[in-house]
Amino acid sequence: MWAIFVIPATGLSLFVSSWLLMIFWGILAPDLGIKTIGYLRAVATTVALWIVVAPLVGAIVRARVSWTRWPRRNRNTA
Repeated sequence: MWAIFVIPATGLSLFVSSWLLMIFWGILAPDLGIKTIGYLRAVATTVALWIVVAPLVGAIVRARVSWTRWPRRNRNTA
């Protein structure tokens, strides 16, 4: 049931993240001497970052959960 709320929240966070990227890029671009980007380029950049970062975060979380919840047992004990 919770998936009904997760999917719209993910879409909303994509648009908000893209908008924030566009805003901060516009703030930093003149100081760095680079061009500003539009919203569509910010969306494409955000999606690319999510595709790269999401599996890494998932792997890190999965590794931490496996170490903290299920500690290794000594196989030599009965």
